[in-house]
Amino acid sequence: MSRGNYLFTSESVSEGHPDKVCDRISDAVVDLYLAADPLSRVACETLVTTNRIVLAGEVRGPESVTSDAIEDAARGAVRDIGYEQDGFHWKTATFENYLHEQSADIAMGVDADTESDKDEGAGDQGIMFGFACRETEPLMPAPIYYSHRILHEMAKGRHAGRTPELGPDAKSQVTLIYEDGKPVRADSVVVSTQHSEDASQERIAEIVRGFIDEVMPEGWVNGKTTLYVNPTGRFVIGGPDGDAGLTGRKIIVDTYGGAAPHGGGAFSGKDPTKVDRSAAYAARYLAKNVVAAGLADKCTLQVAYAIGVSQPLSLYADLHGTGTVPEDKLESVLRKVMDLSPRAIREHLGLSRPIYERTAAYGHFGRQPENDGGFSWERLDLVEPIRGELS
Repeated sequence: MSRGNYLFTSESVSEGHPDKVCDRISDAVVDLYLAADPLSRVACETLVTTNRIVLAGEVRGPESVTSDAIEDAARGAVRDIGYEQDGFHWKTATFENYLHEQSADIAMGVDADTESDKDEGAGDQGIMFGFACRETEPLMPAPIYYSHRILHEMAKGRHAGRTPELGPDAKSQVTLIYEDGKPVRADSVVVSTQHSEDASQERIAEIVRGFIDEVMPEGWVNGKTTLYVNPTGRFVIGGPDGDAGLTGRKIIVDTYGGAAPHGGGAFSGKDPTKVDRSAAYAARYLAKNVVAAGLADKCTLQVAYAIGVSQPLSLYADLHGTGTVPEDKLESVLRKVMDLSPRAIREHLGLSRPIYERTAAYGHFGRQPENDGGFSWERLDLVEPIRGELS
């Protein structure tokens, strides 16, 4: 029997967190290649540390994407985040690029072959998960949703010049009280944010409390809520100068904050032929439409692939005892309403576009679909097709 009353915690990190700086740079490289050729292949890893940026990985794309263009994209990402500090500066950081051509063996398994009627295969084996629930309007778990929103609003304030005391690096953590399986209020909220040398902790606490009050639902933060703002007492040295960063180290922040399983593969730095990314997006898309269709209050989907094979090996649905349809029937219906081969996912969701740099911070899920195809996996256009197949 599932518990009804409990505490649950999720965390988020800002765009200026060292690992998120790396995710942003890696996705900037993905966008650079896809803008030049929608069929480019990219697997870009980034390392940052004190005034140093290092890229490595495999690519296949047009010669117009030069090393200079890649460096410009990386520096532009760092500049946009806001790093102009002695220990990490977009203009003066040392830049090293070790990207090289994609393995011919991997390309052979992924590429379609019209002569043998072979469809595009998955770029690797793996399992991916999608999740949706009714805790928030975007059908995301509440702890991760509000953790993201606090930091995202803080970043907007910093970029707009309203809070010059704040630096780019920040973390949040929200612990919610659940009663009868539903979030009812905040037990604690933790925010640590980089700040200027001359800013007092009282001033930082005042700024942060304003964003917490703005984001959290009315009455969720009250006299019983414990707030921790910069609990170490000082956070001047931050970002890659304070801690090294790597692409793909915040995969739970990127997804559901621990409220749902994760297959293990990171998203950032990968073009959409990589099922780590595209199939996780498809699974979220399907799970969200299942919940929006009123078929369950909570839905977890798992999909599995083998390298070089186009169709998934399995699709598994779990409605957590909240469903109005049998799960095995739902699995069959979902395969009918959406082809889950890598090529079909890319085409259905329009993924072969430069839309990924914006996903690198504040979550890949629970965002608004955008006019140019960004966050297309958050659309609700499968609600009626799913209902139709079940009628």
